[in-house]
Amino acid sequence: MNKSAIQKFAMGARTTLMEQVAQRAYQYGITKDGYGDANAVTVNGKALSTQEQSQRRELVREIQAKGYDQVIEEVAYTWFNRFIALRYMEVNNYLPSHIRVFSNAQGAFDPEILKEALHIDLPGLDQSKVAEYIEKNETEALYRYLLLTQCNALNEGLPKMFEKMGGYTELLFPNNILRPDSVLGHMVSDIPEEDWTDQVQIIGWLYQYYNTELKAETFDLLKKNVKVTKERIPSATQLFTPDWIVRYMVENSLGRLWLEGHPNQALRESWKYYLDEAEQEPEVEAQLVVLRSQRQTLRPEDITLIDPCMGSGHILVYAFDVLMQIYESEGWSQRDAAAAIVQKNLYGLDIDRRAAQLAYFAVMMKARQYDRRFLTRGIQPNLYHPGTYAEGQEFGSLLIVDELEPKPEHSDEITLFDSSYEDKLNTWNFRSLLARQYDVVVTNPPYMGSSNMNDKLSKFVKDNHPDAKGDLFSCFIERGNRMANQDGYNCMVTMQSWMFLSSFEKLRQKLLHSKTIMNLMHMENMVMGIAFGTAVTVFRNCHIDGFKGTYNQIKLKDIDNSAPKEFPVLENRFAWVNASNFSRIPGSPIVYWVSEKVFLSFSNTKLSEYASPRIGLITGDTDRFLRLWFEISLKNIYWECPSNDAAKSSDFKWFPYQKGGEFRRWFGNNEFLLNWENDGWECKNDNFSGSRVKSHNYNGEYAFRAAITWTKISSGTFACRFVPVGFMFDDAGPICTVSEGKVFFVLGLLNSKVGAFYLSMVSPTINYLPGHINSIPIQFGTKESQAACTLAVDKLVQISKQDWDSYETSWDFKRHPLV
Repeated sequence: MNKSAIQKFAMGARTTLMEQVAQRAYQYGITKDGYGDANAVTVNGKALSTQEQSQRRELVREIQAKGYDQVIEEVAYTWFNRFIALRYMEVNNYLPSHIRVFSNAQGAFDPEILKEALHIDLPGLDQSKVAEYIEKNETEALYRYLLLTQCNALNEGLPKMFEKMGGYTELLFPNNILRPDSVLGHMVSDIPEEDWTDQVQIIGWLYQYYNTELKAETFDLLKKNVKVTKERIPSATQLFTPDWIVRYMVENSLGRLWLEGHPNQALRESWKYYLDEAEQEPEVEAQLVVLRSQRQTLRPEDITLIDPCMGSGHILVYAFDVLMQIYESEGWSQRDAAAAIVQKNLYGLDIDRRAAQLAYFAVMMKARQYDRRFLTRGIQPNLYHPGTYAEGQEFGSLLIVDELEPKPEHSDEITLFDSSYEDKLNTWNFRSLLARQYDVVVTNPPYMGSSNMNDKLSKFVKDNHPDAKGDLFSCFIERGNRMANQDGYNCMVTMQSWMFLSSFEKLRQKLLHSKTIMNLMHMENMVMGIAFGTAVTVFRNCHIDGFKGTYNQIKLKDIDNSAPKEFPVLENRFAWVNASNFSRIPGSPIVYWVSEKVFLSFSNTKLSEYASPRIGLITGDTDRFLRLWFEISLKNIYWECPSNDAAKSSDFKWFPYQKGGEFRRWFGNNEFLLNWENDGWECKNDNFSGSRVKSHNYNGEYAFRAAITWTKISSGTFACRFVPVGFMFDDAGPICTVSEGKVFFVLGLLNSKVGAFYLSMVSPTINYLPGHINSIPIQFGTKESQAACTLAVDKLVQISKQDWDSYETSWDFKRHPLV
């Protein structure tokens, strides 16, 4: 697939279509600055037909409700969706007329429909109009009429993609559409025809690339601290899921659900990314036998699967293929299975109407693939967007519907203050899908940190997902579990941060104690084409104590041509782990790669019993309160201040200060001084000279003691240094005081590979906090081994001190070692 060609076309199409739609609006007297008389019958001296007057009034109402820019964006996107839908259908010969609308039989941009205009059998086509256009040689107008009629004819089979013509979108149909450099010309010429035969890929990538510019605009606004509005949530969060990851998700959730009650080796072997369960302990296996027996009565038509953030429908389309395999294994015909899958098995929601349109089209085309007459059967999928439903527009499928109101009844009486029946029905359908539960929930949810949420969304997630409020994806993990039936599956591809960060600790503990992790595929940066690690997790919506889940890691080097070179990757990156082990580690990080012995070691004595790591001062004004040591006369510095009381009673203003610094082990980075005169009165007094510094909770009682320090945020290997008596300390350079006689032993542990290994579990990010240090297990061994270690570390500290002092940057510099 030529992704670069698809990207170039989609990005260019958005710009061109928006310009052309705006140009059409201008022709009817409508611009960003205004629209004149909403009921105008003439514009710029041109008399408007009755239909044009109606369409213009409708357009003005939309602009009044949504704003000019939003309406232009929506109309351009609507025509983009219709164009790519028609192109897909003509290439795959799915158009009922079997006559191409954009190209000829050789694939060139030369619409076959123009040549067949007098002979085409198209519902609603007025041949007298066609003849009139031909007689007047009005080719552009004829093509516009044919294309609109073709779209209208497709309304019966695909009503949600090709809405009934006659509205303002028809009024804004782009001009000059037959030119070779038009959107249609580039669509036919630039994208290889064979790419249009891969339905999922072409629709998904077109959807993502079309929004590239809008997404960039949204992130530019975020940099300016502008929160994401409901209209921009799709552009800020949409992300196309690679095909192989979709297959992994569907096969290990939907596929697993079926195989548990209906073992079938042929099906199992056809699913490349399905992973067999680990061999379980007898008591766990006994629980599984009971659960599997409950699946034996499950029929294909009983299975329900929802994608609550369906985007362009990639997951639903592959789920369709898997369901078709299941149905066929049970003796169903493809025609009957296709109807059952659309009506009974697949459900989908999305906050973005345009994405929902594409998902709808993708599912309908998949059904058409298995049943050539499907579009004539009047069957419609259960896929919805919020429409005019205000809460749905704000919160999407995070909304919880505990009680569903009665389905609205059709009424011909529509008042000015009453929304249409279609709007009410769409809202009810949207809410009805949120009110029920499903056997399988599979999705790639939106990723958005709490700092980027608008006020309404932020309050909603805090109120409804207090343990997962840090990001939308974590809220969706909880929502997915609530959507799943008891013992159902919830499978999501999310950021990896929920596995490790302290902000998700409560969520992790809740998941580990109430759910079962069946599979977790951990992917490093860029495996999904994004610059952060991700994880696909299959949760079983019940807790099976002692269950060994399947964990595997995928690195970028494993990927070739957008898929793993082999699967699973067994090279020391595949494990079966009892998830209860994670709870042994403080913070319950999902560290699936460690051994049973390591898990057991956390039952030993913790470093917190012998050490007191603390963060320090936040001055809030470095230029004001800090100096490099050589900026102050040495006689004005209190060297080796023994205690806080001594500092208070002294007349000194400047004291040595630990502030982190570059990577360095054992000793060094002693460069700064702090203004701590009169017990830091100036630093503590927020109102002094209008200053707003922060010195609260600075752990002053630990100041000036011999200790260990480190740089709190480090992109490299963790490194500790010995701090002699006399230092204050900073938030960026925390300290750790240690029981008498044990400081060098602890320093040795923290600087060792063992210390780094344990820290990688409790703090897999670049941020090393006191709690991480506290949680490291420690064993002192015999007195002899402890003494030997202490002596060795003492020597290392002295060597490092000599090295530090051999340069003029040290206040203890005497002479260069080479002199």
